Amino acid sequence: MSNVLLIHSSVFGENSQSLGLARDFLKRYPHRSVVERALTPQTMPHLDGATFAAMGTPAGAALSDELIAELEAADTIVLAVPMYNFSIPSTLKAWIDHVARRGRTFRYTEKGPEGLLKDKKVFVLVARGGLYSKGAPAAAFDFQEPYLRTVLGFLGLTDATFVHLEGLAMGPEAANANRDKALAEIERLTGGAVAFAAS
Repeated sequence: MSNVLLIHSSVFGENSQSLGLARDFLKRYPHRSVVERALTPQTMPHLDGATFAAMGTPAGAALSDELIAELEAADTIVLAVPMYNFSIPSTLKAWIDHVARRGRTFRYTEKGPEGLLKDKKVFVLVARGGLYSKGAPAAAFDFQEPYLRTVLGFLGLTDATFVHLEGLAMGPEAANANRDKALAEIERLTGGAVAFAAS
């Protein structure tokens, strides 16, 4: 069974639609343990010039080292991601800025960049007010999934599966229908049984 790292970044905390979907997923996904990281402005500082310069020192890299260690220890990474203004929350972008470190999570070679976080599964549970999946009229406005696929792949996390909970702002009927669709996709991915967690 997997050691899971759960990352969530909604401003709504436990009332988050994306986090609720991630918790539904983990109820059905076999795992040994879960390390949970809630990203807020208080827990995930954005990079500035001083912070970036300090990351070259042991003390300045402490948070980055801690976050990367969580990634390295995980077999499975679960990201609960709301869509804000067609993209991701700024706290999740800050987390990415802290974990994308040359020599730790990627390196440059004569053949180009190489991601160093390999042989891990990633599940991304996304919540969106509208419809942005492939084939939808607003699909061109989706800067959430393409960006995440790109940056995760850059770090070596190429085995990424997305589950979409869409249409949440399109009325209760549409929201409920799309929630059922997302839960059905989770059932398909996990085999449907309620998982046993060792701890």
